[in-house]
Formats: sequence, structure tokens, C-alpha cells
Amino acid sequence: MKKIHVVAIIIIAIAFGVIVTSLSNNSTYASFKEATDHPDNTYHVVGKLDKSKPFLYDPHLNANLFTFYMVDKDGAERKIMLEKPKPDDFEQSDQIVVIGKSPNNGEFEAKDVLMKCPSKYKANSASLQNQGSM
Repeated sequence: MKKIHVVAIIIIAIAFGVIVTSLSNNSTYASFKEATDHPDNTYHVVGKLDKSKPFLYDPHLNANLFTFYMVDKDGAERKIMLEKPKPDDFEQSDQIVVIGKSPNNGEFEAKDVLMKCPSKYKANSASLQNQGSM
């Protein structure tokens, strides 16, 4: 076998490995119901923070566990177990996206959370309008 053939086979094998890896890490947007129906898959769930329920974070007990409640776009509420410290300005979040899995225990095990804080955007919008009028 020529060296060029060996190199081509290695490049094809690496490309195949990259494609398979990227497909297995792919997650989609869903509701809590869909996430619970498929507990082995990773999902992005969009919703709003339920500020009427408590946020639980005790760094002395477990610095990498923050729990809170969220309501998804369909109105379903779940307890979220975030495996990270409590994010800064979490209470000001208008909309959040949790990324993780939902085993059949009625909770959502999040690996990450994305937050949209309206105060940041309102402040930037007001300052841009003021600059435009000068």
C-alpha cells in the first residue's frame, strides 16, 4: 500500500470520528415533558424562573449544587438541580435555558444554564439612544 493511501485512510477515520462525536453531543430544544419521556437524551429547555419558590444554594454543604424551580413554555414546572455554583444576578433573569437531562424522578438535572437579564439590555439600549441624540 502506498503512503498516500495510508494517509487518506487515517484522514477519513479521523473525520468519521469527529462527525460521530459531534452528533452524539448534539442536544435539542424541548419541553420538560419531552425531556422526561427521553431521560437519556440531553435537552435545552426554555422557561421562566419561578420566583415564588425558594432558591437553595449552600456553598458550605455543596458548592456545586444550586436548586431552583422553573416553568417551561408549556406551563410545566420542574425542580432544577444545577451542577454548578449559583450564577451571579440569577434572580434578575427574565428567561432562562437549562441544559441537561430529566430522569423520571420529577427533577431536571442541569449541567449548564443560560440567562437573559433584561436590565442589561435596557441599560445598553437607553445609553445607545442617548448617544444617537447627541
